[in-house]
Amino acid sequence: MVKRTPFYNIHKKLKAKIIPFAGFEMPIQYPYGIVHEHRKVRESVGMFDLSHMGEFIVRGPNALDFLQKTTVNDVSELDVGQVQYSNMCYADGGIVDDLLVYRDEDYYYLVVNASNIDKDYDWLHSNLIEGVTLDDVSDETALIGVQGSQSEAVVQKLMNDNLSELKYYHFIHTEIDGTPVMLSRTGYTGEDGFEIYFTALDYAEEIWEKVAEAGQEFAIEPIGLGARDTLRLEMKYPLYGNDIDKDTNPLEAGLRWVVKFDKGDFIGKEALEKVKAEKIQRKLVPFVMDGKGIPRPHYKIFNDGQEIGEVRSGTMSPSLGIGIGTGYVHRNFMKSGTQIEIEIRDKMYPATIIKPPFYKEGTVKSN
Repeated sequence: MVKRTPFYNIHKKLKAKIIPFAGFEMPIQYPYGIVHEHRKVRESVGMFDLSHMGEFIVRGPNALDFLQKTTVNDVSELDVGQVQYSNMCYADGGIVDDLLVYRDEDYYYLVVNASNIDKDYDWLHSNLIEGVTLDDVSDETALIGVQGSQSEAVVQKLMNDNLSELKYYHFIHTEIDGTPVMLSRTGYTGEDGFEIYFTALDYAEEIWEKVAEAGQEFAIEPIGLGARDTLRLEMKYPLYGNDIDKDTNPLEAGLRWVVKFDKGDFIGKEALEKVKAEKIQRKLVPFVMDGKGIPRPHYKIFNDGQEIGEVRSGTMSPSLGIGIGTGYVHRNFMKSGTQIEIEIRDKMYPATIIKPPFYKEGTVKSN
């Protein structure tokens, strides 16, 4: 059975194009289209329904030990009120999912990809240790994203807390007009932004309208999944199912920075240490088209007539006006500046591997 978020009726009223996505009926775009929505976030502010994402609560005296075992980053480095990006890996180093880990006073809060909720829960549950409980609160949680250079000005209108003091990848518990919410300075667009979590689903539409009203000064608009994808790709943020999956590992995916080999044992460590010692055989690289052509997933990548990899994500960049993409290529061809060709409908189109991100003017606050 396909699910609907608490904001489904609002999306219908706003004449969104609704598609099935990760078991939900979700808005992919609104009447003005993906490019318009993308630019709205880059230039001002937009709001997203992210309620399809998964949320788990991990509690108990051994919660830290459990997360140290099941994630590759060092959870012990988190202070209360801090958020961490991480990966979960299988024993062979393949990626179960990428996720956010929130450290609260007496529990940890995990945010996982919508398409992986059941799989992630089952995998985590199969690795539970004594003194730990794992609860899936996804269906009880609504999530609104507010992203863009004006996002702080919008969200500040809704609460008394001084948001200029809330650092990137940190969160607070607060309220919107009496409704308790968890507010984090996080996002997946490359712009400054916030994510608003709450469980008072009966007030979901009311909170959406309050955010929309607070953003009227900046002509805030709802943003669909289509623009969310182009925004994240311009930053080379990985998408599970495209750029990363069970057949890729964090080292070749360019996520070496989240793998803390010195923190102790964790699932996948031995396999990843072997990859590290032997050096990666391929790498996920960003590339730009040198002229015409829009890369799409699974298009083949060539160098001087030799097939060297395949595209994983690709689009026409609304910000740059050129085709951009990511792809895994053989290690001999992964350096920035390498000339490649993308096979598009039996024709070769030139492209160049670059250093990420594609879009370098984002307003995200990394203080």
